[in-house]
Amino acid sequence: MQFKISKDLIQQIVQLIQSKNNQQLEILLNDMHHADFAEILDEVGIDEATYIFQVLDSEKTAEILLELDDDLREKILSRLSSKEIAEELDELETNDAADIIGELSKDRKAEVISELQDIEHAKSIVDLLRYHEDTAGGIMHKELVKVNENWNVLTCVKEMRIQAENISRVHSIYVVDDENKLKGRLSLKDLLTASTKTPIKEFYISKLHFVDVETPEEEVARIMDKYDLEAIPVVDELGRLVGRITIDDIIDVIKEEIEKRDTEDIQKFGGLEALDLPYVQTRLFEMVKKRATWLVVLFLGELFTASAMGFFEGEINKAIVLTMFIPLIISSGGNSGSQAATLIIRAMALKELDLKDWWYVMKKEIASGFLLGSILGIVGFIRILIWQNLGIHDYGVYWLFIAMTVAVSLVFIVLWGTLSGSMIPFLLKKLKLDPATSSAPFVATLVDVTGLIIYFSIAMLFLNGKLL
Repeated sequence: MQFKISKDLIQQIVQLIQSKNNQQLEILLNDMHHADFAEILDEVGIDEATYIFQVLDSEKTAEILLELDDDLREKILSRLSSKEIAEELDELETNDAADIIGELSKDRKAEVISELQDIEHAKSIVDLLRYHEDTAGGIMHKELVKVNENWNVLTCVKEMRIQAENISRVHSIYVVDDENKLKGRLSLKDLLTASTKTPIKEFYISKLHFVDVETPEEEVARIMDKYDLEAIPVVDELGRLVGRITIDDIIDVIKEEIEKRDTEDIQKFGGLEALDLPYVQTRLFEMVKKRATWLVVLFLGELFTASAMGFFEGEINKAIVLTMFIPLIISSGGNSGSQAATLIIRAMALKELDLKDWWYVMKKEIASGFLLGSILGIVGFIRILIWQNLGIHDYGVYWLFIAMTVAVSLVFIVLWGTLSGSMIPFLLKKLKLDPATSSAPFVATLVDVTGLIIYFSIAMLFLNGKLL
């Protein structure tokens, strides 16, 4: 059954907090899933949210910390004492605890670590904090189940029972030597079916996938996805087993990477450099710096548009009517180019297209551009035809040639825009540049300049000896 927050539930919680009825509050919230609990904390005020953390058992509230929005978690942690935060972290696995401690200030971080009750837990957290947060070492769990290659099945089972007490879910059983170097893994089926006196050296699996502590988290995600792994062991520089990464951790990595990549691509596609920080945290001068570069480049590009119009100044003076359709025609080319660039960049991001596919894309986009341009050309021709015959606007005695000029220009400009928008990402990728930088403004500027040349060249072809 899906959980839904109601106004009555929120009001009931607030009233229990105001009356300090902690017993009823605990009864009401105790059986609630921590994800639903987090939704409630988003709805109540910060004072009420902090109160809940201070009065309820940390065993319950610890998991909720992980579900909270970053801003809300920061506000709650700022109101809790170092001891109260430590009580929450004592209930979490090492990598989750390390993530939260990593958000604290340097002084507060030291205070919280000193308040942790479990010394081994504290050491493991400090160890994790040494690694960069975007590496395997930064996202791994220290908690795992491991057995020595020299043990027999009975000894393994006894030791596994002790180790598993501190682990919420056992994905794999790893085998190490006397120096804690990773040797392989155990199949649970083989372990259960073997004789209790059988040495595990006789049947453990020596071939397994693993990563070292410095492996980027994106690479870890790629390996686990490729080999369909639920967990993967992590080793240090000497090959010693130091942790494990589970599929849950990788799902979080993938979500963060998708959000980050989509944000960067959107920013680049909008004609600015990707921001290093969220918009609200980016300083004014940094924002201006990120945006100014592309604006100057695009402005210089548009200067060529002005130059192109200056080149055809004589034709414009002779046939002022042609200027009426410049915005219509140029915007159509820019729009078609932006569409094509968006489709190709997205396909590249999803690994649907690679450099070798450029010829296939070119043929397909030439056909698409011609058909799209023909559709718009027909619409443009009919528009002039109707306006002329209904007397809405008089395009003069050569109105039919003007209509042909507009129609044919739309075909070729949309074709050129589509071709440009689809090929520029391939060109940038060939040059080892980010295809996302072939932004909509960049493509539109390119088509603006070339579109004017196409438009007036076709006008000279149809109107030469008439208006021109």
